[in-house]
Amino acid sequence: MAAAASSSDRWQLWTAERGELFLLYARQRTRTEEDAQDVLQESLTEAWRRSQGEIPDNALVFATIRRRAIDYGRAMDRRQRREDQAASSVEHWFQPDFTAGDAHLTVATALQALPEHLREVVALTLWGDLSFPEIAEITSVPVPTATSRYRYALEKLRETLTPLFS
Repeated sequence: MAAAASSSDRWQLWTAERGELFLLYARQRTRTEEDAQDVLQESLTEAWRRSQGEIPDNALVFATIRRRAIDYGRAMDRRQRREDQAASSVEHWFQPDFTAGDAHLTVATALQALPEHLREVVALTLWGDLSFPEIAEITSVPVPTATSRYRYALEKLRETLTPLFS
């Protein structure tokens, strides 16, 4: 019985330490905070099952979040088509408000303006602390492609942000 409690304690500690990081990535892959939370919960449950109750590898969780978010997005798109909702109903992340003078918001807006494939590599590198081989595996691209996407994203961010902070 003590081993089960210990496993539960390890799991709770692990999720407490990494939960915000995983949620941040899920937010980048979903449309709303609620969707991100749902995707994260499903992903953690799946990762726990796949690792047979052991602490899963971070890359496994990121890959699971990515896959679940894609599936969730597709399901939502189908639902939206069925209900014929307007495209304006989608909540956009990082709404720009340059009047606030907030550097974090300015950077977040520039990041959001990147194409999805570039933004994803930046998120996995900076927030996920993943290596390019891990990112390549998660995104199903060759390692040099993941690396060049990261470099290109940084160049685009530099072009966008340098005039604003000069």
